Amino acid sequence: MTTRESMRINGAVALVLAKRALRQALRRPQFLAPLVIFPSLMLAVNTGGASRATQLPGFPHVHGFLDFELAGALIQSTMLAGVSGGIALALDFELGFIDRLFAAPISRFTIVAGRLAAVAIMGIGVGIWFVAVGLIFGAHFQGGPLGVFILLVLACASAAAFGTLGQALAIGAGRASVVQGIFPLVFVILFLSSAFFPHGLLQEPAKTIAHLNPLSLIADGMRGPVVDGVKATYIVKALGGIAIVAGFGCVLTALTLRRRVRTG
Repeated sequence: MTTRESMRINGAVALVLAKRALRQALRRPQFLAPLVIFPSLMLAVNTGGASRATQLPGFPHVHGFLDFELAGALIQSTMLAGVSGGIALALDFELGFIDRLFAAPISRFTIVAGRLAAVAIMGIGVGIWFVAVGLIFGAHFQGGPLGVFILLVLACASAAAFGTLGQALAIGAGRASVVQGIFPLVFVILFLSSAFFPHGLLQEPAKTIAHLNPLSLIADGMRGPVVDGVKATYIVKALGGIAIVAGFGCVLTALTLRRRVRTG
């Protein structure tokens, strides 16, 4: 088999696995509901209870607190999409489906690629949801249609990046309960960033942690097209944070996948 034929087969398999993953998500509301319910409730509570925070000295100039919070809600949703993808993969391990794929003459990374493609598509879906919520409740997208498009692209990329971490945990543990157990950790990591409050108004040690947290880069980059228009600085910042998360996730996925193949 030539390299081109092998790539074509692996690509076709990845596409089939991505479609299967999307069908699974649509048939199981417990996979999709947390992606929009929890971040939407958090957005509503923060916006309703802390809207006067924009009057604090040092708070960035925004049209409204909703504009500032949208990025936090969106990144929270894409993180949950990554966790959801990991849970679904772990369930496939428990059912023995992945073991049968391991026995097939395809690249092991094709299995991961198919699931990540589905998670990326879910990222676009939640991006559309929060753009619609923002517009309905009065958010102003300073970047216009181009800014919205960039926001959706960044949501897609960030979901895939977080998906690599979910896949690594699922491959390493092989149990859905273990992957589901990191759900509270998602909130802790996210709150120790600038997703919900500006860097300058955070207290130590949260301020230092937020500066080192790559999620701050993603949140600030996503917030840019909403509150300040389309600027290369924001795009580069978001892509830098996404690259850090994805790089770490890919390395971890490769290591756990190698160990799984050797011990399986």
